[in-house]
Amino acid sequence: MPHLMLKDLPRYECLLEGAKKYPELDPSACEAYLNLLRTGDDVVSVVDKSLADHQISSGRFGVLMLLWNTSKRSHECSEGEHKGPRTPAELAEAAGVSRATMTGLIDTLERDDFVRRKPDPHDRRMMSVELTDEGSAFLNRMLPGHFHLIAELMEPLSESERKTLVALLNKILQRSSPKSI
Repeated sequence: MPHLMLKDLPRYECLLEGAKKYPELDPSACEAYLNLLRTGDDVVSVVDKSLADHQISSGRFGVLMLLWNTSKRSHECSEGEHKGPRTPAELAEAAGVSRATMTGLIDTLERDDFVRRKPDPHDRRMMSVELTDEGSAFLNRMLPGHFHLIAELMEPLSESERKTLVALLNKILQRSSPKSI
């Protein structure tokens, strides 16, 4: 569901009028905020449609990407050393979802043979989650198109503009942490 339920954003002049009634309304801040939400919603919608074409949700895709990133790094690490999330609890933390939500995502990925749970070799009470060959093959088939879609979305911006965008978004991200406001 989109975060912004407006098809058409208010014109800047309307925001100026609103600021007369509500002095706390900063028209340029509101305009930037609304454009950020609309752009984010539209980009997420495009990506979600692409994922749906591959019969996968964004949540399940996110888990696969966390595991793909972990498996890539584990090949670069020494024997027995794992970096990144491995347990369902670590995956939930990395994805910013509850453990119950992560359990559901892992259940469906396991049903589709994209991941497997296995006992942790170092702690029998723990389970780890890993990509299966089928999960890796799925990602190998769909990631080129996914990365192409991302490149297409960002194509209107130059390399310099992209770096500036990332820096600006990080400033907003830092301000949005609970301790900042």
